[in-house]
Amino acid sequence: MAVFEAAEISLLRSLVSMMLGIVSPGHTSDDPLERALGIGDGAAPSDPVLARLFPSAYEDEKESSDFRRYTEATLRDGKRADAQTVHETARSGRFELSPEEAQAWLRSLNDLRLTLGTKLDVTEEVHDEIATMSEDDPRYPAYVTYDWLTYLQDSLVRALW
Repeated sequence: MAVFEAAEISLLRSLVSMMLGIVSPGHTSDDPLERALGIGDGAAPSDPVLARLFPSAYEDEKESSDFRRYTEATLRDGKRADAQTVHETARSGRFELSPEEAQAWLRSLNDLRLTLGTKLDVTEEVHDEIATMSEDDPRYPAYVTYDWLTYLQDSLVRALW
């Protein structure tokens, strides 16, 4: 059983809504058949967050582009489905997750942490930074939110273990 405060639910749903916008369908091919099949243009994302969420599969640029063309649309669909699951199941402050929903939560929390961590340029010293950061620091709310997402993910992993 998960129990959240109203403010936590609001924050989580807001973050997940942001994620849904970030992983919206990407660049598609100009070819109508390829577009219908969900084949993308293979271009690597220039946005650092998207590059973190959809990293290159190969060191070779051509191989990576080919792989991205055929897989990115499906990966985006999966990330959107996971985010939707969190958004829908987190409507109230008390709820129970099925095993499938719990896995979607884990993947979505990971995506949220990757997104926020990339934007904040988080390093392994993040906990030390938060401990010494003034609450007046304009970055403080974002860092605390990152830490909270880490706590949620860890708690869910432990509950499933």
